[in-house]
Amino acid sequence: MKLFHIACLAGLLWLSGCATQVGTPGAAGTPGNDSTTATTTSPASEATHTPQYPAGPLLPIAPARASRLEVMPLFTPSDLWDRIRRGFAMPDLQHPLVQDREQWYANRPDYMQRMTERSRKYLFHIVEELERRNMPTELALLPYIESAFNPQAVSSARAAGMWQFMPATGNYFDLKQNAFRDDRRDVLASTRAALDYLQKLYGMFGDWHLALAAYNWGEGSVGRAIARNQKAGLGTSYTDLTMPTETRLYVPKLQAVKNIVANPEAFRTELPLIENHPYFQTVDITRDIDVALAARLADVELSDFKALNPSLDKPVILAAGTPQILLPWDNAKVFERNLAAYKDGQYASWTVWMLPSTMSTAEVARRVGMDETELRNINRIPPRMRVKAGSALIVPRSATTRTDVAEHVADNGKLSLAPDVVTRRSVVRARKGDTVSSLAKRHRVSAASLADWNDVKTSAAFKAGQEVVLMLPVRMQASRDTQASAGKRSAGKSSARVTRESKPSRKKRR
Repeated sequence: MKLFHIACLAGLLWLSGCATQVGTPGAAGTPGNDSTTATTTSPASEATHTPQYPAGPLLPIAPARASRLEVMPLFTPSDLWDRIRRGFAMPDLQHPLVQDREQWYANRPDYMQRMTERSRKYLFHIVEELERRNMPTELALLPYIESAFNPQAVSSARAAGMWQFMPATGNYFDLKQNAFRDDRRDVLASTRAALDYLQKLYGMFGDWHLALAAYNWGEGSVGRAIARNQKAGLGTSYTDLTMPTETRLYVPKLQAVKNIVANPEAFRTELPLIENHPYFQTVDITRDIDVALAARLADVELSDFKALNPSLDKPVILAAGTPQILLPWDNAKVFERNLAAYKDGQYASWTVWMLPSTMSTAEVARRVGMDETELRNINRIPPRMRVKAGSALIVPRSATTRTDVAEHVADNGKLSLAPDVVTRRSVVRARKGDTVSSLAKRHRVSAASLADWNDVKTSAAFKAGQEVVLMLPVRMQASRDTQASAGKRSAGKSSARVTRESKPSRKKRR
């Protein structure tokens, strides 16, 4: 037994002599290392290497050092909340408004539960992106403040999506907004844009609290507030600035949510388990396909499909503009397998029609064989509006159509509207020599429309006295009726006046 112990000890000493010292110059994976030199080191040099051990007693690692990632964890967190906590890097805001917001959230457990459940689909991706950019993971909680993690949220100022981008800011960060999709709602695109914007703001102000204020209030507004305080000799931190109430509460709200996530037990709050694992993955789309069909092939509820693909604004996915969709992790392979086996007919039952001329919705519906109400609902056309020429409308796709929507249409299709013009049928009598062209010019309508109303060709001529149908705008018709009435009254007065003037006086008659 003694010999066995001696043999084990000798083996351990030999292994320790062969160990490479981690972090020393020239070790594999360190700066300045030449990998070729490292692999050709002679055995003799390895044998003469002496390991180094820390001098003195071992001391526990302080939590502050661990939070600064001076010491890397030996395991991957299974809980995403734990992963978020480890990445907290922004200075805490100490302010009475923080305690006020803490109580507000803590007193609404149902609201907190709905928000956190909704965030389950998106948080992992946001945390991944933040860590990849070396940004504080507190920012993953910002959509709680912006939209309660609702990608369909729209503010009264027309900000949209879970990161609440205004239309102009969305355009600046290349978030497409057209007739078919709104990338301000897209999970991947809007997260990319939001983090780009936050990095830009941090670069401008050098302070995360000021960067967040600028995200909410605008960089120009924060810059002017700082300049005013500098001119007055006042402080320029977040709490020193004079800001609107919404911006003044903005960072305290985020700090309150951060504090609850950091220590939910202290606020009698239970956070739902969110696994440290991707919720979704991207799947390529090569053909236009109905949203309902895509959800069915993926074996997911339509509501869940739309929650992961909230930028899709129409019942069809146009592959040229949206080449990827998001699906729950376990359903992506199901979709690909079912799509490959799909033999039931066309993938898309909808296509895009570019209007050749301005039309009423009734006329558009008649031409494409749709119910007018359905046409309005699908294309979001308000009542009493006409659709302008060049607009892109979603319309039924014929069974024989095999061509998908072109990229320039899918990426740039717009819907342009104008107030609808109410018309009324009117009948006039043609004069001698009148033609479709002359009558159209006289009544300020198009020759094509006048020919269509009377079922004649645009080159046709009318006989004198022939009745001609006109569909005139109500205002124009009212104006013409007024003029005609005035003309009749004027003619009547003139006629009466002539009669009285021409009538001999009684005196003369006598």
